[in-house]
Amino acid sequence: MTSDLPPPDTAARAHSARVVERIRGEIADSGGFIGFEQYMQTALYAPGLGYYVAGARKLGADGDFVTGPEMTPLYGAALARQIDAILDATGARDIVELGAGSGALAHAILGALEHSPVRYSILEVSPELRARQEQALARLQQERAQPPATAKHAAEARAPREAAGLHWLETLPREIDGVVVLNEVLDALPPRVIARRDGAWLERGVAWDGAALVWAERPLDDARMQALVRARFPAEGDYTSEINPAAEALVATLARRLRRGAILIADYGFPRAEYYHPQRSDGTLVGHYRHRVHTDPFLWPGLSDLTAHVDFTAIAEAAEAAGLAVAGYSTQAAFLLGCGILDRLAAAGAPDSRGYLREAAAVQKLLSPAEMGELFKVMLLAPEPHSWKGLAVTDLTHRL
Repeated sequence: MTSDLPPPDTAARAHSARVVERIRGEIADSGGFIGFEQYMQTALYAPGLGYYVAGARKLGADGDFVTGPEMTPLYGAALARQIDAILDATGARDIVELGAGSGALAHAILGALEHSPVRYSILEVSPELRARQEQALARLQQERAQPPATAKHAAEARAPREAAGLHWLETLPREIDGVVVLNEVLDALPPRVIARRDGAWLERGVAWDGAALVWAERPLDDARMQALVRARFPAEGDYTSEINPAAEALVATLARRLRRGAILIADYGFPRAEYYHPQRSDGTLVGHYRHRVHTDPFLWPGLSDLTAHVDFTAIAEAAEAAGLAVAGYSTQAAFLLGCGILDRLAAAGAPDSRGYLREAAAVQKLLSPAEMGELFKVMLLAPEPHSWKGLAVTDLTHRL
C-alpha cells in the first residue's frame, strides 16, 4: 500500500519526473522493454539522477531508512572486534569498505580497533554520501588530534591509531590485503526478476503504457539463467523471485583479489531453502521511502530506495568458485553477542542514564528476532576456515 506514504514536495516530484523520462528513453531505445535490473540500475545509480547519487538525504531520521551503524556506534565496535581478530590472525592491516553510507561505520570501527597500522579505504559511488563520510571522518581525525589527559592514555592512543590512514577509491583495488566490509551493500545491487507461469519461464521487466511505468514480461531465452532458476525455484507452481548475478559477480571479484584476510558481509537475507520457499512466491523485492516499506517499484523513481534480499547460498557458492571458503555464517544477533556488544553496552554508562537507555534501545532492535536480529545475517569468507570471534559462537554454515 502506498496511500499512507507522505507525498514528496514539488522539487522532489520534478526530480522523479526527470528520472522517469530517462527510463522512458531507455525503454524506447530497447524496443519497448528493459529488464528489471536495468530499470533498478538507472533508478538508483544513473549519474546525477539516481537515488544514491543525486544528493537527497537517504540515511537517518530525515532519510528513508536506518542501518545498524546509524543506530549506535556499538554496532561498529562489535564489528571492530571481529576485524581485530582477523587482522591479528592473518597479519593483514588493510580495511576496505564498500558503500560506507554516512561514514558512521568507519568512524565506529576506527575508534574501536586495537591493531595498527590500518589503512581504511572506502569505495563510494554517491558524491553526497562521500561528502558526508569525509565530514564524519574528519571529526574522528580531529578527536585523535586532541592531547590525551595522561601520558598513559597518550601511549594507549598512539599505538593503534597513529598509522591509520583514510582513503577514498574510484575503483576496486587490484589486490586486497585485509578485511573487506560489505554492510548492506549486496541488497542494493539490481537483480534479475524471473517468473514461471503455467510452466513457461519469463523475464520480468519494465515498459511504458502511455501514462506510467508498468511491469512487462517476455520469454526467458537466456539458457544459463534458465538453468539457475530451474535449480533454485520450487519444483511446481507459478512463482516469481530474483536472481542476482551482479551480487555474485562482485563477491567473486573480491574473492579473486583477496590475498590475506576475509570478506565480512552483513545484510538481510536467507539461505536458499528459505529464500525460494514455496510460500515466498512473489519474491523479496521492496522499496523504502520515509521509513516505510512498500511493494511498488515504480513509486517515485529516484526518490525511493529499492532492495532485494540476499541469497546467502548463492554468495557462498560464488566465493567458493573463486577460491574462498565460508569461514562463518550466522544471524546478526548471534554475531553481535559473540563480539561482545553487551559488554560494550554495559560500559555505556549507568543503567538509568539517558545515554545508556538510548544505546540499549538500539541494541535491543539489533538483537531482537522481531526486529533485525534474525532477518539480518553475517557471513565471513576467507581463503580457509578459521575460528574467529562472533561467528564461532553460533555457526549456521550447515544451513547454506
